[in-house]
Amino acid sequence: MHLMEGELPTSMSGSCGACLNGKLYVFGGYDDKGYSNRLYFVNLRTRDGTYVWEKITNFEGQPPTPRDKLSCWVYKDRLIYFGGYGCRRHNELQDCFDVHDASWVRPPELFIAQSGFCMREEQIFWGWHNDVHIFDTKTQSWLQPEIKGGVPPQPRAAHTCAVLGNKGYIFGGRVLQTRMNDLHYLNLDTWTWSGRIPINGENPKHRSWHTLTPIADDTLFLFGGLSADNIPLSDGWIHNVLTNCWKQLTHLPKTKPRLWHTACLGKENEIMVFGGSKDDLLSLDTGHCNDLLIFQTQPYSLLRSCLDCIGKNAIILESQISLLPPKLLQQVLKKITFWTAVNHREEQRAQKEETENKYQWISSN
Repeated sequence: MHLMEGELPTSMSGSCGACLNGKLYVFGGYDDKGYSNRLYFVNLRTRDGTYVWEKITNFEGQPPTPRDKLSCWVYKDRLIYFGGYGCRRHNELQDCFDVHDASWVRPPELFIAQSGFCMREEQIFWGWHNDVHIFDTKTQSWLQPEIKGGVPPQPRAAHTCAVLGNKGYIFGGRVLQTRMNDLHYLNLDTWTWSGRIPINGENPKHRSWHTLTPIADDTLFLFGGLSADNIPLSDGWIHNVLTNCWKQLTHLPKTKPRLWHTACLGKENEIMVFGGSKDDLLSLDTGHCNDLLIFQTQPYSLLRSCLDCIGKNAIILESQISLLPPKLLQQVLKKITFWTAVNHREEQRAQKEETENKYQWISSN
């Protein structure tokens, strides 16, 4: 854990985070004051281990309207945001916005910074977006690209996105009471939409709050989410963009559903899933998850398998390990440390279960 300094973002839900050139950017979200369109960043590559947040205020252009549960593509030093759920004034309504609700309110705090201290009531609309906004990190400027063609996806929130080459993919998400399982991409050079991509064969279930992770130049990995029936999902799917086929992974555990989690690619094509919830958050929340799930999408390399074998059998191989070349020895020692820690945790867990079983037996007799 690292302590953060500077202009820390307020506690929000549904914010959108993205890493670019060693900096973590966080945009938007929702708190008790409403929706946000603020943008913050922190440099994660500091030499002294100090992490200082900065709020980006000195920018050019117009940022997106306040929203949460949006997505972000990272491409050519740009953060490209799509969709989300949020609010707009009457004069901000466009075709890219599906209205969910409207009411007459005094402008909330999030609008005051843009429009001054206007205290008269005005009509505010809530709903889903399908607009595209760019933040150029080099010029510190917001711009909205002109979409040159194609059929854009339906407005949505709680969808997921991924970049393969110059294409920004999105999958699923929610609008009104509907969750979707459609796949689209936006060409991030020509700004043309693909339209809904026709799928050959079986499709994953409709869902929101899932993740989509690139695992190869032509392959995406879909995991988890909340189904159209409000059931937390634990299924994993691989999509090949060349064949437009989905293939379900059958070896994943069915007892580890996740939604509103994060996922990233490891060094050997394993998917690492962290956080989120295992519940239908719309009706139940027994607490968030803090365990790390690791899913293999292909066999580990021969080197990795050998290192694991040595790490697990270090006592038997003790007399031979010191004979290894220096670079290989360093890798082996790391694996020995790792598997020693794993075995220690397993022993502690087994002792705890044995103690609990003993107390249960005593109390029942």
